[in-house]
Amino acid sequence: MSLLPASTPATASPVPAIHSTTVYKYAQVDGIKIFYREAGPAHAPTLLLLHGLPSSSREFDTLIPMLADRYHVIAPDYPGFGHSDAPSPDKFDYTFDHLAQIIDGFTQTAGLTKYALYVHDYGGPVGFRLAVAHPERITAIVVQNAVAHDDGLDEKRWAAPRAFWADRAKYESVFRERLTALQGAKARHVGGSPHPERYNPDLWDDEFAYLSKPGIADIQVALFYDYRTNLAEYPAWQAYFRKFKPPMLIVWGKYDASFALPEVAAYKRDLPKAEVHILEAGHFALDEAADEIAADMRRFLAATTPKVHRASGPPTAAQ
Repeated sequence: MSLLPASTPATASPVPAIHSTTVYKYAQVDGIKIFYREAGPAHAPTLLLLHGLPSSSREFDTLIPMLADRYHVIAPDYPGFGHSDAPSPDKFDYTFDHLAQIIDGFTQTAGLTKYALYVHDYGGPVGFRLAVAHPERITAIVVQNAVAHDDGLDEKRWAAPRAFWADRAKYESVFRERLTALQGAKARHVGGSPHPERYNPDLWDDEFAYLSKPGIADIQVALFYDYRTNLAEYPAWQAYFRKFKPPMLIVWGKYDASFALPEVAAYKRDLPKAEVHILEAGHFALDEAADEIAADMRRFLAATTPKVHRASGPPTAAQ
């Protein structure tokens, strides 16, 4: 497998940061209020950024301004995450099929007919479902530590989740405790990075505070229990890659404590022309390598993305 070396701040081209166009909005989708961040020219090519567990579109705060001069960037919070509505699991079905349905509805409300995907962690199961359902809409895919093959689920690392899926009643309390612990939140960000000093402690403090809000842990437990259904979808996602051959950029934090590095080789089996950068970063690679990722994306998207996607004005979603 041929991998391109990771870019570094010393060698990467300067990336302009445009903060002035970022706005914060809400849209109604199937009775759920969806919060989203939006930036850049409305008529520019669209990038749809899909966040991970248990984060929100806030994880893209550093990336969005570095793309907004060239692209229309839009990043929603899923139901139960960030500032979107969070109905209890007895009133809302927290499954990845349902999240993908809501985000699909959101893209239609926002008037997105073509877009490049950025998928991280949970963004993979949501985004790949969108791609399979609407391959004509996808212009390119940026994968940042998201899994579509068994190769990424290391047997040892995923033994506890698999036990939880096999016997929820027996293991739910253990999973809940690990998910909501402050040290667990820190570990998700820092992982095995040799540079923990590069990580802002506000990241895990804020995440811990979010998970401590009433009802949020119940939502996260219910959704992670459904994560097992993603494994059954892997063949369909892989078939999509092989059939439609979307341009793909993989930016992978190699100190990820959740997903194993062999996942990168698995993507290359399906898409031999995929561009790969292995980064000195963890699962939340934007925490440590936002400049490198933005520079890599700008080069990649300039070569793969049409200059104009949208034929109409800005979305009319209710603010």
